[in-house]
Amino acid sequence: MQVSIACTEHNLKSRNGEDRLLSKQSANAPNVVNAARAKFRTVAIIARSLGTFTPQHHISLKESTAKQTGMKYRNLGKSGLRVSCLGLGTWVTFGGQISDEVAERLMTIAYESGVNLFDTAEVYAAGKAEVILGSIIKKKGWRRSSLVITTKLYWGGKAETERGLSRKHIIEEIVRAMTHVINQGMAMYWGTSRWSAMEIMEAYSVARQFNMIPPVCEQAEYHLFQREKVEVQLPELYHKIGVGAMTWSPLACGIISGKYGNGVPESSRASLKCYQWLKERIVSEEGRKQQNKLKDLSPIAERLGCTLPQLAVAWCLRNEGVSSVLLGSSTPEQLIENLGAIQVLPKMTSHVVNEIDNILRNKPYSKKDYRS
Repeated sequence: MQVSIACTEHNLKSRNGEDRLLSKQSANAPNVVNAARAKFRTVAIIARSLGTFTPQHHISLKESTAKQTGMKYRNLGKSGLRVSCLGLGTWVTFGGQISDEVAERLMTIAYESGVNLFDTAEVYAAGKAEVILGSIIKKKGWRRSSLVITTKLYWGGKAETERGLSRKHIIEEIVRAMTHVINQGMAMYWGTSRWSAMEIMEAYSVARQFNMIPPVCEQAEYHLFQREKVEVQLPELYHKIGVGAMTWSPLACGIISGKYGNGVPESSRASLKCYQWLKERIVSEEGRKQQNKLKDLSPIAERLGCTLPQLAVAWCLRNEGVSSVLLGSSTPEQLIENLGAIQVLPKMTSHVVNEIDNILRNKPYSKKDYRS
């Protein structure tokens, strides 16, 4: 199962007349399709058409648990796609921070623990992450039908024609292009990443107006210190149009792991030159306040018999509107620890959640909360 995620931090409207979508009869369309298919063959991720797309309505995020692994599965939004509530991301790690051998160990641990969702992007390690991910899947001989692979489009290469969401880069008029990608069998669903609620609603409206395929999920940052979008904006979208939440960075790029309590270790992500922004965030006044709050949360983790990272991941999972939480790990030990959050989830009672809220003091409130 292939899920394409369209990413943007900019206005998604066409930039000029030349960016207008080409019709299906356009001579350029086959070239786009063939280029995309060749790319998927390269990484051994070949999406197979499973029939025509049928929108799913009124499907709740019903949770099921695998007997052998204990992994829990939820619907991706109101689609019929079932994903593990914990997924494995490849940002920073695959093709960069870790070796291919370690990457294979991480994927094996995740797969054998019941994880069926693996996330990557064309920009990760300049495309190497996608290649490594596909090579491991091919080497392990895992059934392609047992996996959900999500990738993201936007950045691409350095050339102007290799980035952005133009038709030249598979996508121009995003909704129509994503519908084209799905109809060609290159993906089964599509979603968004870092889009505003207004942009997602616009995409849905366009899809409905022109009988095209709407997005099924939004990838959003979500952790103890980043809450508003996932807890206020996305639930409204879920109830209105069925868009689910696939969240990333549950440990806030490692800030919540506890490793930065006494500064920035040399082997940490924040010590890398390309992550100077993370180091600055950690040593800032706000960063010090966050570390103090984490120290206050530690007794709760100890009482529940878990580590602080496990508590943080379980806290994300306790949100019923979250379909899956993407984990980023650089060592097998770290991944195994984070996967243990599944066992902590049943302990996340309303009393525990309120305790955490009283320490964080950052719970967002919707307009409905204010009216009530």
